[in-house]
Amino acid sequence: ETNTLPFHPFENQQGDILRMEKEHQVLKGQLREAEEKFEQLQSRSSEEIGALEELLKKSVEETEVSQNELDWFHQDSETQMKKWQQEKKENRENLKALKGTAKKHSDTNERYVKSIDEKEKQYNECLNTFLETSNKFANEKGKLEELIKKSQGDSQECEKRAVKAEVSVLQTWKETEMWKLQGTIAKAEGNLRMLKALSSSASAAPVLKSQIDSWEIFISNVKKQLEKVEAEYEEKIELVKNGARNCLSKVEIVDCPCP
Repeated sequence: ETNTLPFHPFENQQGDILRMEKEHQVLKGQLREAEEKFEQLQSRSSEEIGALEELLKKSVEETEVSQNELDWFHQDSETQMKKWQQEKKENRENLKALKGTAKKHSDTNERYVKSIDEKEKQYNECLNTFLETSNKFANEKGKLEELIKKSQGDSQECEKRAVKAEVSVLQTWKETEMWKLQGTIAKAEGNLRMLKALSSSASAAPVLKSQIDSWEIFISNVKKQLEKVEAEYEEKIELVKNGARNCLSKVEIVDCPCP
């Protein structure tokens, strides 16, 4: 337990003495700075006092000169006093008139002050309302921005799923139509093989020649139709993958009459 418990009565908790020592060092530094500033201020004050004493000496000399001038002024002022008294009387009357005008202006000013106070009160109310509304709109804007961000993410995800679904539908339509056309080709080729087998006899060959030609033309047309269907569906699938819209429609198939 050595050095792990407070040293009473000098410490209430462990480290108080060290903390007080640090504070003492800080205060000593502050005191040193204050003493330096005091010495600087004292030196500056001594210089200013010397300058003021010189200025005072000069002022005393000027005062003595001014006293003589003052005596001359008193003599002249007595001459002017009577003139001023007359002017004072006139000024008193003018002052009375001005006081009346000033009272009117004062009353007008009070009305303006009251009006300004009322306008200021209305302005503060409007300002508070504006700030409340602005804060409300700011909060709503933040919520809307979060919703927009989330909606954009959802929209992109939905768009990906929609593209995948459209591609799947077009792929299914393509495979279905190709399966139908391939089945038609297979049946036609079977019929053609049968006709060719029957035409091996010399007596039946002239009769079956036109039918064989019709089936060969039919098979050729169906194969062209198969290539056309496959190419157009592949083109639609690529357009959908590249972001095109309104491509989800079946490819028009020309009905080739069977011989």
